[in-house]
Amino acid sequence: MQEPQFDLFERDGRVQLVLRGAWTVSQIGSLDEALRAASNGLDSGNRPLIDCEQIAELDTAGAYLIDRTIREITAETPDIKGGEDAQALLIQARTVATRIEEAPKITEPGHGFIDLLERTGRGALHLWEELVESLSFFGAMLVSVAGVVLRPHKMRWTALVAVMEESGLDAVPIVAFLSFFVGMVVAFIGATTLSDFGATIFVVELVGFGLLRELAGVLAAIIIAGRTNSAFTAQIGAMKMRQEVDAMTTLGLEPMDVLVAPRVLAMVLMVPVLTFVAMVAGIAGGMTVSWMALDITPTVFLNRMQDYVPATQFWIGMSKAPVFGLVIALIGCRQGLQVGGSVQSLGQHTTKSVVQALFAIIVIDALFALFYMELGL
Repeated sequence: MQEPQFDLFERDGRVQLVLRGAWTVSQIGSLDEALRAASNGLDSGNRPLIDCEQIAELDTAGAYLIDRTIREITAETPDIKGGEDAQALLIQARTVATRIEEAPKITEPGHGFIDLLERTGRGALHLWEELVESLSFFGAMLVSVAGVVLRPHKMRWTALVAVMEESGLDAVPIVAFLSFFVGMVVAFIGATTLSDFGATIFVVELVGFGLLRELAGVLAAIIIAGRTNSAFTAQIGAMKMRQEVDAMTTLGLEPMDVLVAPRVLAMVLMVPVLTFVAMVAGIAGGMTVSWMALDITPTVFLNRMQDYVPATQFWIGMSKAPVFGLVIALIGCRQGLQVGGSVQSLGQHTTKSVVQALFAIIVIDALFALFYMELGL
């Protein structure tokens, strides 16, 4: 391989650079200082000339070194004489170098009142964009689920059953365990407070109304949001990183039908089941505390609950569960499909998925409470 050589001179008011040999990354290391020394003192307002006719080989490293040398002499765009490949590499080097030089400077965020308003406005705009994109994804998801329901042969039953087992049945122990202790805590609080008024018997109504109407459904949804929602995002995000989702699209498979629809249907079916488990376990915890601390036997507890806690409270709590399941699956799948090609992106979207799901659960529960309050229930 020929060693790179050059002649750099000024003739007729024009800087000329004549190149010979192989200008590749493995050969040009010794030419850096020589080019800088040769370019000192050269200054011309005319367009320089780069003669590449005698170049044996040129790569991007050599093209950058040549272009840097010319830019240190003059800002004029050079005329290039030589092969088409050499001309293309030199033009590309000039374009990339110019783009880097013109990159905007990174400014530190301010801490004044105007900066606060700017960040607030930017956050509000981002929230609005997230809402619009979520509604768009919700519409696409409804179309996909409706298509699968109307044409059951398109449903991937194996995936549906697997998700139901993973997100539903496997979560029963932790939901029952935590709900049992929440029921005990509610009963303890009621016993401590109501004993001052001699009304400890009303612990039964406190446990019944609190768990059936609010706590059981919200607790089950929060557990699923932390346990299953993050799993959905991580699973789909890992598939995005390995380009499996792109492969599905190439094979003619719709990711919404393959990945989203089974998870949405599984959550809509299993969250009500987990909510029912939470209700039963929570009432059992409250009954245990009432029996041990207040001498209210299980028979008295259940009879009083049947007499004074209407079944409407049970159906109010159960009515929220499918909505919670739908929102959890929607957020988890959407964030998973937005994961980029890096592990950092996967972690960011998994965190965002859990936070958004918890926020949505609390907001939806508040909206349900207002709705049922207006109905007088």
